[in-house]
Amino acid sequence: MNEINTLSRRSLLTGGLAATLVAGCSNAVGQNAAARLDARVNATRTYLLQTYPNVAPMIQNAKGVLYMPLMTEAGFGVGGAYGQGALRINDATVDYYSATQASVGFQIGAQQYAHVLVFQTAESLANFRRYPGWVAEAGAYYALPAGGVAMGADTISSQQPVVAMIFGQSGLMAGATIAGTKYSRIIPASF
Repeated sequence: MNEINTLSRRSLLTGGLAATLVAGCSNAVGQNAAARLDARVNATRTYLLQTYPNVAPMIQNAKGVLYMPLMTEAGFGVGGAYGQGALRINDATVDYYSATQASVGFQIGAQQYAHVLVFQTAESLANFRRYPGWVAEAGAYYALPAGGVAMGADTISSQQPVVAMIFGQSGLMAGATIAGTKYSRIIPASF
C-alpha cells in the first residue's frame, strides 16, 4: 500500500511540474503574439530600470539587449526551462528569441524568473545574431542584484562583452543560471 501511495505522489508531483513547464512554454501564443511579447518586454525593461537604477547607463550604452521576461523552470531529477523574449537595439525590437535549457542532477521544484543579456560590444552582438542556437557559456559574467552587486556601476561588468542579469525570481527552486541556455531566433507568427 505504501508503494502505491508513494507512486501516486510521485506521479502527481511529476505531472504538476510538467504542467507548470508546459504552461510556461505558451507565454505568448495566440493572436497578436508579437505585441503581447513586446508588452512583456516593455514591462521587464521598466521593472529592471526602476528596481535597479544603476543599470541604466549600461542599458543605454549597450549595442543590444536581449530581454527574456519570463523563464519557467521545473525539475524533478531531470529539468528544463523555457521562455521567449526580444532582442532590442536602440530600444527597438529587431528579433524574437526563445531560450531553452535542460539539466540533469539533484533538483526538485519550479520557479520563474526574468533575465537579460546586455551585449556591450558590436562583436558580441554580431556573434549572437550570426550563430543560430547560440549557447550561453558557463563562464558568462553574472550581475546578480540579490548578491548586492551594484549592477552597471562596477568596473568588472563594464569590461565584459556580455553581461547576464537574472532578477524577479519566484518559486520553490534554489538559484537560477543561464549557463547552457540555448537561444534560437523565432518568427512571431510561429509562436
